[in-house]
Amino acid sequence: MALGKTIYVAALISSFVYAVAVNNAEFTRKAFPSEFLFGVASSAYQYEGAYAEDGKGLSNWDWFSHISGNIADGKNGDVAIDEYHRYKEHVELMSEMGVDVYRFSIAWSRIFPEGTGEINEKGVRYYNDLINELLNKGMQPFVTLCHYDIPQALEDQYGSWLNQRIADDFARYAEACFEMFGDRVKYWTTFNEPNVFIPVGYETGSYPPQRCSASLWNCSAGNSSTEPYIAGHNLLRAHAYAVDVYRRKFQADQGGFIGIVISTLWFEPLTNSSEDLEAKDRIHAFHNAWYLDPIVLGEYPTIMHKFLGTRLPTITEDLRHKLRGSFDFIGLNYYSALYATSASYLENSPPRNIYRDSLTTLTEERDGIPIGNQMYPPSMICVPYGIEKMVNYVKTRYSNPLLFLSENGFGNKGNDNLPLLQKLNDTFRVECIQNALKYLEKSIRQGADVRGYFVWSLLDNFEWVFGYTSKFGMYHIDFTDGLQRYPKLSAYWYRNFLQGKSESHTEEFLTDFTKKHAGNLNPITAEA
Repeated sequence: MALGKTIYVAALISSFVYAVAVNNAEFTRKAFPSEFLFGVASSAYQYEGAYAEDGKGLSNWDWFSHISGNIADGKNGDVAIDEYHRYKEHVELMSEMGVDVYRFSIAWSRIFPEGTGEINEKGVRYYNDLINELLNKGMQPFVTLCHYDIPQALEDQYGSWLNQRIADDFARYAEACFEMFGDRVKYWTTFNEPNVFIPVGYETGSYPPQRCSASLWNCSAGNSSTEPYIAGHNLLRAHAYAVDVYRRKFQADQGGFIGIVISTLWFEPLTNSSEDLEAKDRIHAFHNAWYLDPIVLGEYPTIMHKFLGTRLPTITEDLRHKLRGSFDFIGLNYYSALYATSASYLENSPPRNIYRDSLTTLTEERDGIPIGNQMYPPSMICVPYGIEKMVNYVKTRYSNPLLFLSENGFGNKGNDNLPLLQKLNDTFRVECIQNALKYLEKSIRQGADVRGYFVWSLLDNFEWVFGYTSKFGMYHIDFTDGLQRYPKLSAYWYRNFLQGKSESHTEEFLTDFTKKHAGNLNPITAEA
């Protein structure tokens, strides 16, 4: 079958096929280097709430969640889990758990309500208070400048990521943050997962700004075949400009580090055929290397050039100079893995997204394993072995850069009708995180320069188009009862792991927890 006349299909790989034999009783943080950082991760729109409070401007997600109709439960992040008012409580939970670092994002629209212009001092005060509270409790802030949300004003004024102006506006916003917070923030990332929010915003239209080809998806405007690559190119310019500002004006005095966070999926060929091996290479390029190649090597992947032609913007010599090496570290968000395989039944369909452009899409099952049929699955199938594979891929392709595993965890579909104790007994999350850490530790022993690991997430929160139906937290939140917080088994397991306690402590806790608290659970302060 000719290369140009094939379509490639991906299916989720089951983690249960790849069990790892490690003595659970002996596996604690002591297995990692002493300076290795353990943390939890969050984002502004998913956690903060206070969406129109204290001078904050509307973000694209404020707009989208209210008007799109795309949120699974029809809800929004107006209140979210109210970190804006309860940050001290959350910091205390992290302190008790024993984490070293908290990864959170700054809402651009809380600092610059209109994207540019006057700074909102009340927004600055909030982030100063959060940063100082973390430092007072012995934890480090790990700050993302843009985690999906941008000021809606920039979309209204000039089309946000489709316009080159946004790179300059982002650089000015970043410079303000470096100046105001950089004396205490030592870890910065420019963007979280551009290879997610750009495709689903400009290819399928399922995220803001809801642009896509009307003939392919339900959008009123857009071009799925060209706009994702234009938007992604302008984002890379914004990243390069912000890093340049940090290095020229702040890094020497502040002594910090800056990078970017990419969503990663591990891809395996379904068979060892040449067609499947080529399919695997293509989807790795279109998903994992789309943003990493430019910042490390100064150019888009060769495969993308081959399949996109003039639809892929040109990286000029000036931009290449700024892009190449524009990181001190790379953050990898990892949850799952996919199979790549050849097929022909879609070969005459026009390009519509990165899977179609790379001649790849998703099937609904393989060998009876059910999966989501979305372009980006909701991380509800745990495939921990792919962490070792993904880290080694980055180590080899990019000459072993400094890495953080900036997100990892497990999302289950929430069921409000379950008894509370059953909601808290998340043994599946413990198993997923524990196995992920084992494979990460293995990759470090093989020479990968990984410096930290973050669980997504401390608390159940607003999970984008899944609303509050998808649960990733180590703490359950009762959204019907004043946002009461209840620790799940995973919260106790992670605390024990970080304190160097054996797995048996968690097993003992579960037994006692079930006996003592069934039907009589207190929020946050439940004890074994």
